[in-house]
Amino acid sequence: MALQRILAVDDEPFNLEIIEEILEDLDFDLLTVTSGQQCLDVIEEFAPQVVLLDVSMPKMNGYEVCKKIKSNLATQDIIVMFVSARGSVEERMEGYAVGAEDYIVKPFGHNELKSKLLNLGQMLLERDILEQQVEDATSTAFNAMATSSEMGFIVNYIEQIGVIDDIQALAKALIQCLNNLGLSCNIEFRVDEQRHHFATAGLCSPIVLELFEILRAKGRLHEFTSRILVNYNLVSVLILNMPSEDADKHGRLRDHICFIASVTEQQLLAILTRKQLVCQQAELNEAITMIHSKFTGLLSLLNNNRSQNESIFRNLQEVFEQRIPTMGLDEDQEVFIYQHIDEAIQSSIAREEAIMQVREAFSEIESDLSLLSSAEKPS
Repeated sequence: MALQRILAVDDEPFNLEIIEEILEDLDFDLLTVTSGQQCLDVIEEFAPQVVLLDVSMPKMNGYEVCKKIKSNLATQDIIVMFVSARGSVEERMEGYAVGAEDYIVKPFGHNELKSKLLNLGQMLLERDILEQQVEDATSTAFNAMATSSEMGFIVNYIEQIGVIDDIQALAKALIQCLNNLGLSCNIEFRVDEQRHHFATAGLCSPIVLELFEILRAKGRLHEFTSRILVNYNLVSVLILNMPSEDADKHGRLRDHICFIASVTEQQLLAILTRKQLVCQQAELNEAITMIHSKFTGLLSLLNNNRSQNESIFRNLQEVFEQRIPTMGLDEDQEVFIYQHIDEAIQSSIAREEAIMQVREAFSEIESDLSLLSSAEKPS
């Protein structure tokens, strides 16, 4: 359902008044409390969808409150957004480590808080839409794991992605493979300076997007609590539910995830390479068409010139054959004139042979280009 109920927790009443003022024109049911214990006392009964949780509070700080919320089966799905005057990377990492979905730094503007809440509301809608799908996929995964090994899932994934040529389809196959292993994930593909995000739950939370940005250039592998992040040049995979209680299974799955991410990176490179080859093939075909057109035009021009030469010499020969006998020339003069006419005709014939050689050369070039075009076509 859409975002309706929000619980705001802050030991400073003035800060709660600011939140009330910002949200007064939005159709939210807002409840405010001034301590972490009050939050825990009312959260199950009020059932908020989002908790705006101050970090720095006496007796029980926001991190401790968030741990208790996320460890309670009745409240673990509630979205927690930390509200803090400190916004360092370490602060945000600690917030994410205890299970928060977002983080906003004081002082914040009216529009910033509204925008973040609207984004979280969209996450809730997507979660509801996908909830049944996730349940079905999870059920399928458990049934499959009862009859197949982990490596079987990985082998099936490798065989499946070999014929995939679309980024969306590759991400869907990767999510399904990890889901078959019982893992919930977030994924980032970096293609042509654009970032594409996918998740088991449909959308990546804002804090996940920040983690991808912060950690993508800081090493191959990052582990914190039950999360693990694997980075490659084009692919990052964040696993949300590593089995921390089982060290052997944790280590085995970590190796699987690194291998799966590596294979996915190679397939993504193959998809991008095929797309480049298709573009190059189109450009080559366009060039061949243009060359063929120019060759055809040039050969037509040569043929026209040859026809014109033949007509000129034929007319000239007829004129001389009619006029020379009546010109009163002696035998040597007639021989001289006929000899030069013959030489001109032979020269014309030689040019025709040259035209034939040019035509044959053009034909060979077109044949070579056709072979090149066939060889360059991507498989």
